[in-house]
Formats: sequence, structure tokens, C-alpha cells
Amino acid sequence: MELHQLRYFVATAECGSVSRAAERCFVAQPSLSQQLKKLEQELGTTLFDRLGRGVALTDAGRALLPRARRILADIRETETNLKREAEDGPG
Repeated sequence: MELHQLRYFVATAECGSVSRAAERCFVAQPSLSQQLKKLEQELGTTLFDRLGRGVALTDAGRALLPRARRILADIRETETNLKREAEDGPG
């Protein structure tokens, strides 16, 4: 599981559309779709039901969403704290 895959997963869940998620993430739609498929293969489960022009989370997707959000928030917080510490200099 890679961080960009989690970002793409969260964006797709929030947008309800792979194409809108791709726009939001500044990537091509086929690339985002491929990464979602890789994530599903790695996890061994389907995360989205593909509907006409959109997507809906499966039970597994609904279970992953809060965890993915928490992981991404933890990473942002860690980056922010490390940058702040670097700017403040040694002890």
C-alpha cells in the first residue's frame, strides 16, 4: 500500500467519481484508476462499486475510509512538526 494510493482512494470516495478525483489530484484518470485497482488487488477486496458515471464505496471501502484519512492526517502532522522543529533549530 502506497501513500499516493491512499490519497487517490480518499479523493475518489469524497468526489464520488474517478474522473473528478483525478482532476483534484492533478493526475490522469487512467493513472488514478490503475492505482485504485492495484490497491484493491493488494488488499484482496473491492473498495468501490463502479456505477454508470460514478462510484460508491463497498463495505470494505467504508471500513478503509476513516483509517486512510487518519493515516494521511498523521503524515501531514508529522511533516508539519518536523519542519517546525527544523526551523527552530537544535534544542
